[in-house]
Amino acid sequence: MKSDNIDRKRATRNSVYRYLYNCKDFCSRQTLSNELGLSLPTVYQNLSELMELGLVCTTDEKLSTGGRRVEGLSIVSDAHIAIGVSISADSIRISEVDLRLSELAYKKVTFHRPDDPNGYAKIIAKEVEKFIEEFKVDRRRLLGVGVALPGVVSKDGFKLEYAPTLGLRDVSLDAFKEECPYPIHLENDANCGGGAEWFVRDSKRNLAYLSLEQGIGGAVFVGGTPYYGDNHRSGEFGHICVEPGGLKCSCGRQGCLEAYCSTRRISSDLGITEEEFTKELNSGNVEYMLLWENYLRHLAIGINNIRMVLDCDVVLGGYLSEFIENSMPRLKEYLAVLNPFEPKADYIHLSRHRKHTIPMGAALHFIIKFLDEL
Repeated sequence: MKSDNIDRKRATRNSVYRYLYNCKDFCSRQTLSNELGLSLPTVYQNLSELMELGLVCTTDEKLSTGGRRVEGLSIVSDAHIAIGVSISADSIRISEVDLRLSELAYKKVTFHRPDDPNGYAKIIAKEVEKFIEEFKVDRRRLLGVGVALPGVVSKDGFKLEYAPTLGLRDVSLDAFKEECPYPIHLENDANCGGGAEWFVRDSKRNLAYLSLEQGIGGAVFVGGTPYYGDNHRSGEFGHICVEPGGLKCSCGRQGCLEAYCSTRRISSDLGITEEEFTKELNSGNVEYMLLWENYLRHLAIGINNIRMVLDCDVVLGGYLSEFIENSMPRLKEYLAVLNPFEPKADYIHLSRHRKHTIPMGAALHFIIKFLDEL
């Protein structure tokens, strides 16, 4: 009975906090009482506990319908923070986010590819500590570090089954947990990006997320719930064949979407950065314009295949999505030619967070965990 009472009190406190967390308008104590069906003494008691924990604060006053001024309430969004890390073969991106997934700090670090598979774990542990020091992150408020990996992570989260862009297969992830002194969670990078997109959109619509990074991946959400597939490999869109017998992919096959639409196609393959490619493209470089048209045509084939199979919105995210915005009309033209049902291609969207989506999505694991366990 005592345990049941504690659980009920915790559930009530969680409902109060969740309402404030999701509230977009002015919220008072009376609002909480009315909306949650709680007595005012119960509301006051739970708010008192949440304020003592530093999770809720009062905001500006507002006139009530009775003409009296009442205090507003809000969560303290930076009461806790989380760090997300996205790793590729030669760089990592680190984001610090608050409880609303607002980015507080960001940094990109390049490095030489390690010979030892465990070298990635050491690099991340070292760079996260540097990041914490540089941006004066309060370790007492740190919920944990999420790491997004460009490959298939086992269901139990203990093994990286295959990561072609890192050149790794069947590698234990124990080293990450041993090197990192904070709670850590490891997940596929596209699942992280898709999770962040689902979170900020706050929608129950079906969604396919296509991540355009050094590797190409994706995530599928059905009714707002992630669909991982039987082998935790759902959304491996990068290995859809878009050109039979075409360019060789990092997986060893030919003609994969990843071979045509990863960041490597317009950066490392040319010995330049994505920013330099975009600058030359905008200045009318004919060679780059032809390459970009080829890129968009193959991207359209991949997107159309996803749309035909899943019949849902497709969101383009990942680092390269930042550079596609000006080409969206052209991309939609290619899609309209391929799709016999939808001449406007209104189902295609750009990610809300663009190139920071994946590290922010890696951090999201700890925010959701906090909300669930409060």
